[in-house]
Amino acid sequence: MKKRIIFLLAALLAWSSSLVAQDVLEKTVAAFREGNSRELNKCLSDNIDLTIQDSPASADRRKAEEAMAAFFSAHKVRGFSVNHQGKRDESGFIIGTLTTADGVFRVNCFFRKVRGRYSLHQIRIDRADE
Repeated sequence: MKKRIIFLLAALLAWSSSLVAQDVLEKTVAAFREGNSRELNKCLSDNIDLTIQDSPASADRRKAEEAMAAFFSAHKVRGFSVNHQGKRDESGFIIGTLTTADGVFRVNCFFRKVRGRYSLHQIRIDRADE
């Protein structure tokens, strides 16, 4: 009986952890679809590696939000579609296509679990038509 209870608790913990990871993935996709840097900020880790069109930077949440706001301001978002996504253990990723008024961009987002919370730790945005 104790083994069943332990197994059920472990399964419940794994299932709830999976839901939290999925929630962050969905929020990230929604933020890119809307071109909303504030909503994207809610998914970011404290420090993030951000590369926008071959300009790499390591930034805190505030600076990353500012950089994404500037990007969304310069490139009016028309849509975002997910090409690939996945999660494994304590990490996940999204690879998508961001369509803007002035071009198409490939977006790579990487997540990891830190202090019991999944968060975005790396974003890379490159022109897809280069």
